[in-house]
Amino acid sequence: MTQVLACGAAIVTLSMGIRHGFGLWLQPITQAQGWDRGTFALAIAIQNLSWGIFGIFAGMAADRMGAFRVLVIGAVFYALGLAGMALSNNVLTFALTAGVLIGAAQAGTTYAIIYGVIGRQIDANKRSWAMGIAAAAGSFGQFLMVPVEGFLIAGVGWQEALLFLAVFSLLIAPFAFGLREPGFASGTPPRREQTIGQALREAFKYPSFQLLMAGYFVCGFQVVFIGVHMPSYLRDKGLQPQVASYALALIGLFNVFGTYIAGVLGQKLAKKNILATIYFGRAIAITLFLWAPISPMSVYVFSATMGLLWLSTVPPTNGLVLLMFGTRWLAMLSGFAFFSHQVGGFLGVWLGGLAFEKTGSYDLVWWLSVFFGIASAIINLPIVEKPVARPAVQTA
Repeated sequence: MTQVLACGAAIVTLSMGIRHGFGLWLQPITQAQGWDRGTFALAIAIQNLSWGIFGIFAGMAADRMGAFRVLVIGAVFYALGLAGMALSNNVLTFALTAGVLIGAAQAGTTYAIIYGVIGRQIDANKRSWAMGIAAAAGSFGQFLMVPVEGFLIAGVGWQEALLFLAVFSLLIAPFAFGLREPGFASGTPPRREQTIGQALREAFKYPSFQLLMAGYFVCGFQVVFIGVHMPSYLRDKGLQPQVASYALALIGLFNVFGTYIAGVLGQKLAKKNILATIYFGRAIAITLFLWAPISPMSVYVFSATMGLLWLSTVPPTNGLVLLMFGTRWLAMLSGFAFFSHQVGGFLGVWLGGLAFEKTGSYDLVWWLSVFFGIASAIINLPIVEKPVARPAVQTA
């Protein structure tokens, strides 16, 4: 168990830490290339959608042949995508590298893949806690990496900073060795009672899974919009660039505590109630932030509060997928749930850029985030928190 948690946490720290700072590149890249913010936002929106789409297939592959191969391929894609992002000199190449390729890399190196291993390798009475540990590691990566990325951009330039990260991302591959699973060592996947088709039909006919996916859509909308556009929003309000770096780092720091607490509480409380509380709390936090006079202190208080609520949705959401459907196709079904999250992320980041280009303000999308937060809190409450009823025997 220790090896699984340590290597899984290290991988998520690297993968999530790198991507959390992408908002710091918005202004340097758009100013250097002569692009508008909508162009950058569209590429990151494509990245989120690519992550969601490839996440489904990465989950299927991990469930069939183990996580190790998927993680190594994802590490290579990450390095190529970051290098391509640095060297792109036109919009199409930038969209393909920063968007499609890095999205595919994230699909193969983040939560759904790691949680699939946790579900198969860790005892049921410790899984929610273990998922909280993995999510907290991703949060620590955000806290650790964002200031490093800001320092690199200021010290060596935005292109060189991306090339440094490309090399750094390859460290995911050696950590993947710690997640090799005995059942996949021969190259033949373990026999399963369900086929992929049976698992998908079961999941998508289950109303609670549909509600869970709808709520996760809102999570993606909120966090990707804030993560990408808040640095520029703060600079537009006259705050210094380092305020944005500190704000994103605070989100990462406090998310360490938020995700760990969510994982621990998932062992004791109804996970749907944890999710409803998180979404409603986000709506309140955003509302107060928009009403309060803007200042570095108001930004830091908001960032710390949002950090507690940031990725704390991940352990209870994946815990519910595990509870409903078991470990058979956990990575794949978590990938489908995360696809909904990424569709929300696509819309959040794209609408943020579009709203700014059309109105010169992000206010419309901020208030949409409030509305969606309240709606998601309500959506999660009817979820039935128990295993899906299934026939005693299913033939693969």
